[in-house]
Amino acid sequence: MKNTEHFAPNRRQFLGGLAGLGLASAFPTVVPARAFGASERVRVGFIGVRNQGSNNLKAILGRDDAEVAALCDVDSGVLAKALGLVAERAGSPVPTASDYRELLDRPDIDAVLITTPDHWHALPTVDACKAGKDVYCEKPLSLTVAEGRAMASAARTHDRVVQTGSQQRSSGEFRRAAEAIRNGRLGTLRRVVVGLPGVNFEGPPVPDAEPPAELDYDTWLGPAPFRPFNPKQVHYNFRFFWPYSGGQMTNWGAHHLDIVQWALGRDESGPSRVDPVSVSYHPESWYEVPTTSEVVYTYDDGLQVRCRQGLGDPNGIRFEGSDGSLFVARGKLEADPKEILDEPSGADATRLEVSRNHFENWIACIKDRNRPICDVEIGHRSATVCHLGNIAARLGRPISWDPARETIADDDEAAAMLSRPYRAPWSLTG
Repeated sequence: MKNTEHFAPNRRQFLGGLAGLGLASAFPTVVPARAFGASERVRVGFIGVRNQGSNNLKAILGRDDAEVAALCDVDSGVLAKALGLVAERAGSPVPTASDYRELLDRPDIDAVLITTPDHWHALPTVDACKAGKDVYCEKPLSLTVAEGRAMASAARTHDRVVQTGSQQRSSGEFRRAAEAIRNGRLGTLRRVVVGLPGVNFEGPPVPDAEPPAELDYDTWLGPAPFRPFNPKQVHYNFRFFWPYSGGQMTNWGAHHLDIVQWALGRDESGPSRVDPVSVSYHPESWYEVPTTSEVVYTYDDGLQVRCRQGLGDPNGIRFEGSDGSLFVARGKLEADPKEILDEPSGADATRLEVSRNHFENWIACIKDRNRPICDVEIGHRSATVCHLGNIAARLGRPISWDPARETIADDDEAAAMLSRPYRAPWSLTG
């Protein structure tokens, strides 16, 4: 991505709720974090409040250690509904904006929670870090590998706490599964099978149309290539079109492949080879991402992880070893034999960090300045696994990955897909 300065339009002329233009001259480069007391509440600004954004809003509204300080969305109807919810739950309204930079400019906001379409994750995260705000960004962390690296670099450069919204890291069944693998309870690990659901796009497609008055569509597009507005390519369905997301591979795959990385002890690494076994698309092209796919990830020790999407596998992760097997999914943890799940014992046993609530973990880290359980680097590496699977599937050929250098070897076309150009005038700088 080009390392150029951000464009700086006049705010009164610009309705960009998620435009992410990062105006360096108008914002302080660093806003020092407050020295939090034990009971002081973290003031959170919300960028994106539809669907999962609304769920995240409700979660923070129910907490004693944090409060909702401001709301931002490019859809005025969505924004009004969220404001009503805050007024009802908190007893009073909060400031709102259609331009997220207004939240970053507020000295009374300590952190931001980003729940936007995937193509709008990187810019607000990087800009928030530069403005001295801590960040919670929904999964998948990035749209491309290059974006994820820029986000991680910004967090480190500006000493920010950045939590990735991969909440399975804060669920006991997934921690216990990862601990069992780390402690060799399955013996020699032979294979991992990840089951992802199929595409849940509700067809048929509809013609392009004029965007509704309440939606600032140009800003919704932001850095993505221009396309005419289509009612079935925005809001929830954005995830099934390449300019904005990566299908179920980056939707559910960001959850389950993250747990695989955790269990294998590869939080700062990844596979070395990615093979697309099979890929199918909708026969009438209702959407762009694969309808079904099977991708095999091979790690440097020879272990293979088979990621099967839309092929009827249970939605979860199955670990198979010489001494037994284990299956984990949300609310489910099964092992054969059952003793595999016994708590690790002995001084040399591996015990993973315990987090019982993803938001609580994030807020605690804002206060004590420790890294959260799904730190930005972890989120970047897990999203990278998803992106590599999509690159191999789209090209229909294997790719070789160097996780240390974060490069694809001997395939210029595949390597070019590690980043994407931004639509002018937007650009990403760390």
